[in-house]
Amino acid sequence: MNTEEFRKYGKQMIDYICDYGQTIDTRDVAPTVDPGFLRQLLPDEAPQKGEDFKRMLDDVETKIMPNMVHWNHPRFFAYFPAGNSYPSILGDMLSSAIGSIGFSWASSPAATELETIVLDWYAKALDLPCFFRSDAKGSRGGGVLQGSASECALVCMMAARARAIKELKGNHVDVHDSVYLPQLVAYASKEAHSSIEKAAKMAIVKLRALDTDSRGVFRGDTLRQAIQEDLAQGLTPFFVVATVGTTSACVFDNLVEIGQVCREVRSIWFHVDGAYAGNSFILPEMRRFKEGLEYADSFNTNPNKLLLTNFDCSAMWVKDVKSLTTALAVDPLYLQHDHSSAIDYRHYGIPLSRRFRALKLWFVFRSYGIVGLQKYIRNHIALAKRFESLVNSDDRFEVRNDVNLGLVCFRLKQQDRINRDLLARINQSGKFHMTPAMVRGKYIIRFCVTYEHATEEHIDYAWEEIKNYAEETLAAECPEEITEPVPATKKPPKKLTRSMSTRFSFTRSVSREIFERQNSRSQLTDGCTPIVIIDTDDILESLQRASRMNGERSSNDTYDTDSTDEASN
Repeated sequence: MNTEEFRKYGKQMIDYICDYGQTIDTRDVAPTVDPGFLRQLLPDEAPQKGEDFKRMLDDVETKIMPNMVHWNHPRFFAYFPAGNSYPSILGDMLSSAIGSIGFSWASSPAATELETIVLDWYAKALDLPCFFRSDAKGSRGGGVLQGSASECALVCMMAARARAIKELKGNHVDVHDSVYLPQLVAYASKEAHSSIEKAAKMAIVKLRALDTDSRGVFRGDTLRQAIQEDLAQGLTPFFVVATVGTTSACVFDNLVEIGQVCREVRSIWFHVDGAYAGNSFILPEMRRFKEGLEYADSFNTNPNKLLLTNFDCSAMWVKDVKSLTTALAVDPLYLQHDHSSAIDYRHYGIPLSRRFRALKLWFVFRSYGIVGLQKYIRNHIALAKRFESLVNSDDRFEVRNDVNLGLVCFRLKQQDRINRDLLARINQSGKFHMTPAMVRGKYIIRFCVTYEHATEEHIDYAWEEIKNYAEETLAAECPEEITEPVPATKKPPKKLTRSMSTRFSFTRSVSREIFERQNSRSQLTDGCTPIVIIDTDDILESLQRASRMNGERSSNDTYDTDSTDEASN
């Protein structure tokens, strides 16, 4: 492809992207395909000769787009927002065109310095403590853009580990670091993100997942008790994670209490994960939730979740840059340069090679301004509050979380299995996409405002449809509770098959024996792993039902006749 062809096809691609954005509401939010579907649609081998661009674009439209989950769809209410905007896309395009590999200042001076400046802008917009900014007088801190919040958690844990081991070693410099690993303990709540568990596995340290209070908040007393227990056993607490905006219910941990406990133990590095909700600190009215951040050693938030910046882009700040770079720096001769006072971001993270992520964030800040970004987030909050009021106006439903940002956790006042079937009906339709969570011991449906241009009409339409699916679910599952007769022209709704219910409600029932055999014991959430339900009664009931149905072999059966996932496992 030469320059003129690129100019021609590039314009076609821009037109395609614009048309996609303008007509996205005509598409199903999510497909209902099975794994392996695409292999049946594409050739077994790459073409020997180059193909026409139009043919490639046609295949995108016919084979790829119908089978995507459209995260920026106005009826996508799952997970947290996948931030995106035209300014961000343009910045990403230019970054790709420049193609710089910004591992050091010398390799890309403007890329390095723009990242530093934009992160200082960002820190000021969020009103972060001055010690996180590189431009603050006397500060030893600074920021960096990572690929994800998972990377932020890992590199901060590695820095904390290196600092703790250095203290433990003292003058015994010849002793290998691994000798001290069994002594180190990290702490997080049971509502923390699963990336914390993964980081602990990669760092080969023990992680204690601690209980929260009745509202899901991680509290200082719980942490203090766990630390005292471990200190009594000769262990070294070295890393604590608090969350502002948990995955399941967008709960804000008590940073003041946790920070004060961390301050009491010299070896502890206090990290605050604000992947989603941390961005809300751009609003003065949300800053009450960041009280205690002055105790933190590090903080991260994702502009690719709630700041209209497309993935990947995760901002991380540390109080002491040297603690980070000491743990991660590797400085071979060929990467050294004469500008020793400049920042080399290769020392701030896992990879050597780095994309020019700051460009798209710079475009977003300049295109929307602080006021525009505040308006966008306030709209999400207002719409979530509207949905909360709609749920509370119907006595059949309840809200199970404190709605402070864009997430509402709701459910029918019924058994968990009824709510699982409700979510399955919603997702099976392809008209909406939502995800579940376990909140205060109950299975709930997460309704998160994600669409950039969301309006009250989108929320009201979704609620009306949710009520319709609820009526279908109750009619099928609890016919004795339906007081109005079903019209003769309308067939009574059938119960979903077991496989359909588990698939579209993102759940899996297992026996306690199977649960105990799994690798991950802490069960930290990540919003994408199916919810595991320990329910032997359900399994026994399904086996009895399958046996009964196999004996009857009726043509009017409404359940699966093959074995369930639970029985086969």
